[in-house]
Amino acid sequence: MPRGTRRPTISYPPTVVAQYASKTFALGVDRFEAAPGETIPVYNAARSVVDAMRHRSRIGETLALSALGRYLHRSGRGGISELQHIARELGALSVVRPAVEAVLA
Repeated sequence: MPRGTRRPTISYPPTVVAQYASKTFALGVDRFEAAPGETIPVYNAARSVVDAMRHRSRIGETLALSALGRYLHRSGRGGISELQHIARELGALSVVRPAVEAVLA
């Protein structure tokens, strides 16, 4: 959710709501067709991996690195530039770059 907006109250399932700066909220958003003629915004794979790396203390480093490894395996070296672009915009390049280098080593 954009920072500064009211957080929803969700009783079930247990949910953690992350808030991002408004200027970066739309970064890495794709549209997914949930039903004919109905689309919903969903963060793309690169944004999801960067967020996993940013929140690795919450979700676990193993899960974050696993997501990074799967992303790099699927997208190859071509996906690194998008990953680095999003990481740079979110101020997470110092976390993502060494992890990418370690996974590719």
